[in-house]
Amino acid sequence: MRKVQFFLLFLLAGATACEQTMLSSANLLTARLATQNYYVANSGNDSNTGDISSPLKSIAYALSLAQPGDSVIVRTGIYFEKLVFPRSGSSGAYITLTSYPGENALISGNGLPSSGHDALVKITSMDWIKINGMEIAHYSTSDGGKMLDGLLVNGTSSNIEITNNHVHHIHNNASPSVGREAHGIHIKGTGSTAMTNILVEGNSIHDNRTGTSENLTINGYVDQFVIRNNEIYNGENIAICIAGGYGANGLPAVDYARNGQVIGNKIWNIDGRTGQVPVLLQAAGTIGIYIDGARHIVVDRNRIWDSDRGIGLVSENDGFPTEFCVVRNNVVHNNRAEGIYLGGYANYTTGGTKSCLVLNNTLYYNAGELGYYGEYVGEIRLNSNCHYNEIHNNILVSRPTMGTFIRKHDSTGSFNGIDFNLYFSSGSTNRWYWNGSALNSFSAWKGGSGGDSNGIYGNPLFANVAASPPDFSLQALSPAINVGNNAHGTSAGTLDFLGNPRYHAVIDIGAIEYQ
Repeated sequence: MRKVQFFLLFLLAGATACEQTMLSSANLLTARLATQNYYVANSGNDSNTGDISSPLKSIAYALSLAQPGDSVIVRTGIYFEKLVFPRSGSSGAYITLTSYPGENALISGNGLPSSGHDALVKITSMDWIKINGMEIAHYSTSDGGKMLDGLLVNGTSSNIEITNNHVHHIHNNASPSVGREAHGIHIKGTGSTAMTNILVEGNSIHDNRTGTSENLTINGYVDQFVIRNNEIYNGENIAICIAGGYGANGLPAVDYARNGQVIGNKIWNIDGRTGQVPVLLQAAGTIGIYIDGARHIVVDRNRIWDSDRGIGLVSENDGFPTEFCVVRNNVVHNNRAEGIYLGGYANYTTGGTKSCLVLNNTLYYNAGELGYYGEYVGEIRLNSNCHYNEIHNNILVSRPTMGTFIRKHDSTGSFNGIDFNLYFSSGSTNRWYWNGSALNSFSAWKGGSGGDSNGIYGNPLFANVAASPPDFSLQALSPAINVGNNAHGTSAGTLDFLGNPRYHAVIDIGAIEYQ
């Protein structure tokens, strides 16, 4: 870019005033099209040019220089900075913050002050921004009145890509009895227009101390987003939360996330017993993927294991039901409580879960502990105020020591369709609950619930559950093959859990289509 500018100055020197004006207007625009890379290194100096051989010292200063289409490229090292993006990119011309290829740039909050709702990296009402390949870590407080985030995107920010970052050790260390909040990545639509076109992909998020908050959160007025192929682990509360009704946006009519996809994420060791939740619940209650008061969300091809609960379609707030969501083709196994949870919490909210689909999931050896009331919780639970939901084509394999498949906890709710599911336990106990009453055989379940007239009880014949990770593919003689309900069409997805075509003839039961 500097060579182009020098050439323009040379032309201007020999031109008339009018010619100078024309050349300046036309050619400086051409010069701006030559995007700039600003390099940053620990050995740099902010009086340098920012070239790779003359890097800047401060990421914040480099961002202050970056214009639409420019990139700030950070060399390996530790950078003790809090960053706020000062301007937007433009359509097709992102402002990009990225680490140098093959190197690790750490933005560290170690020793940095914090106040109120604070973040190491913040984007407020800015558009066309990319953050890629950065490590964001070690930001902490012991003040329960503060909320700390690793990366915060809020206001009306749109066209944001957060990819391949490593976010960890964002800690609120206040006593759980006082309360504490923090997030790894926090997307919060606080403005009067929606945040749109948000991508959070390929990030590693772990070992955060979030209190009653979450590792990755989409909240408020956010419309059209994708949360894909992230790994989230070693957390004390919810891994992914898509929320509404919490006052993130001052306009209640739009205060919920909508039209989002949660695809291909891996979640493990999310343990509520290590943080705030035990003070509140005294039981395994944290959820891997939590859709709470959001609408039109697709949860597809995720894997969740060794956590409390797997997937929740839940509402904690009156007037904000979880609606029109699809949970499909997920593998949820070896968790301490329910594999999939629907509905509001008893005697707490009337929001409930409405018009949602739970299709073609494989649930294996969840519900290893009793629930809050000392109850058997089941692979799937329908709690209060579930209406017009359909639970079809799922495989539910219960732990032999527990033997509980589905628990409809109370008599609230209406018109929930449960059919074409396959159940199996190698133990002697087989248990379902309908409106709180136990049904101790498959025939009793079908008669008592009025569902599963096309359901099956039998061994699904998985390929190898002893493998690491377990292989839940179907063997050739599996009773789950070609017996599912085809009526859902593309709502069941075009790909199975492994990324293979979903339909061959009649859809198979479970997350993996037999090939």
